Amino acid sequence: MARRFLHVVDWLDRRTSGVGLVTGALFVAGSLTPSLIPRSPEIQGILAGFCFAAGYGLMVLAGGLWRYMQLPQASDRQARLLVPLMGAAALVIVTLFLIRSAQWQNDIRAVMTLPPSEGSAPLVVAGLGTAVAAALLIVGKLLAAAGRQISRRIAQVLPPRQARVLGALVTVFVAWQLFSGVLLRNVVASVDASAQALDDLIPADQVAPTRAWQTGSPQSLVAWQDLGREGRIFVGDTPDPAAISAVTGLPARQPLRVYVGLNAADSLTARADLAVAELERAGGFDRAALVVAMPTGTGWMDPAAMEPLEHLNHGDVATVAMQYSYLQSWISLLVQPEQSAEAGRALFGAVHRRWQQLPAETRPRLYLYGLSLGAHSSQQSLRLHEMLDRPIDGALWVGPPFVSPLWQSLTAERDPGSPAWLPRLTTGEAVRFTDGRQVLRDGGPWGQVRIVYLQYGSDPIVFFRPDSAIRPPDWLDHPRAPEVSDDLRWYPVITQLQLAFDMAIALEVPMGHGHVYAPADHIEAWLAVTDPPDWTPERLARLRAHFLARQAQTMP
Repeated sequence: MARRFLHVVDWLDRRTSGVGLVTGALFVAGSLTPSLIPRSPEIQGILAGFCFAAGYGLMVLAGGLWRYMQLPQASDRQARLLVPLMGAAALVIVTLFLIRSAQWQNDIRAVMTLPPSEGSAPLVVAGLGTAVAAALLIVGKLLAAAGRQISRRIAQVLPPRQARVLGALVTVFVAWQLFSGVLLRNVVASVDASAQALDDLIPADQVAPTRAWQTGSPQSLVAWQDLGREGRIFVGDTPDPAAISAVTGLPARQPLRVYVGLNAADSLTARADLAVAELERAGGFDRAALVVAMPTGTGWMDPAAMEPLEHLNHGDVATVAMQYSYLQSWISLLVQPEQSAEAGRALFGAVHRRWQQLPAETRPRLYLYGLSLGAHSSQQSLRLHEMLDRPIDGALWVGPPFVSPLWQSLTAERDPGSPAWLPRLTTGEAVRFTDGRQVLRDGGPWGQVRIVYLQYGSDPIVFFRPDSAIRPPDWLDHPRAPEVSDDLRWYPVITQLQLAFDMAIALEVPMGHGHVYAPADHIEAWLAVTDPPDWTPERLARLRAHFLARQAQTMP
């Protein structure tokens, strides 16, 4: 028994990278530091496991390159002495940072009015992190073994050094094809089918509307079942004039909401044309303001944006939206990157063509709106010649994803000295940024077009950076956004993994943080974009108090 144990220890010594253990521990330590979103112990454990595997794997790759270049190596005896020492050092590093991690997370949770994490959190993180790291390292070992086997086969016809390189490349290529072409495709197809089934389900208490102006009514061009789950909720929750007047103290019209689901027609063009026809049938072109809205990936329309818009404009507004996916925004962006942009272009193009045919003196003011992936597709819908010929009146884009080209360009061209999380652009006549705290009307006169970006400094959907593995994001510069911890530091590779995990949990925070935008923070933005009449400071305070009270009711 003792001999077998010593044999196992010797086997581990020769196959375990001591430098990899320490580097993996340092990666785990970095992962325990704060990022934009507070993480539960379970999420933190999974992240720690990925970070350890990343750090260990990088050192294994570096060691392979070192051996390939035939550089000096430690002897077997030295390795047997160093590996246990480095393993002990790794354990000390992880333990020290685990003790501190709960306080880091609780500091972020306090800013977001969340209760502190439980005292058992470090144990959960350690246990889950170990399991995840072990699973990933086993996968890595299997791939390495497959690479060696392939290299041996290739070495029968090529020199050994060339065979090792080619074997590694073939292994990586085959593994990627299996992951992206088979596993990922099947997972996405399964998720899509499940989401479609949920989208088609009509609860018993969700009754089709009966008023002629509503989409999905007997008079509508769009059948109730073809609106999809989110479309039925969006249309069914339309406020009536009395409810708006009760808040504003002023007369109100009936706001209109038009929605076309994925099942309503066979193609993007057909659905966009149907949306315009339904909008015209309902009287949308007779309203003072017309908003072309792009929903999130699932088709969801955020009531936190729609209701302030309708109250500020006294109900004299029509909103038209079109579904383009069943999937969550981040999944849709990953596997269908062009679909949302094509949908945004199709809907805006159809509405804009009909709108410009109307008399200029009587047609409604035209605006764009989008949240998350909807903001990305809405920005992509604009064409330069349309803006020069018959431009829109304005746009509100909320939580724009980091991939949005227009947003990227505007942020990069911001005035010197203005932070990346709240850019300023020259005089601000056309574009202004806000996190909900700014009074945009105090920024000087507007030009013909008014565009506002609403983005929280803690929103990882906005502030993820593909290059954050190799360089710090510019939003880490001081001054930072109020909700971003001073303890947040940039670490190569680790920060990118942290932000990637933050994106996955960006909605798991209270309203007013992360990717959950509060109704009250839309008020100033819509006020600046649409410039509605009859709003005194007292009435605005009353409206803000109304939405703050409703927000408080949703808080845990």
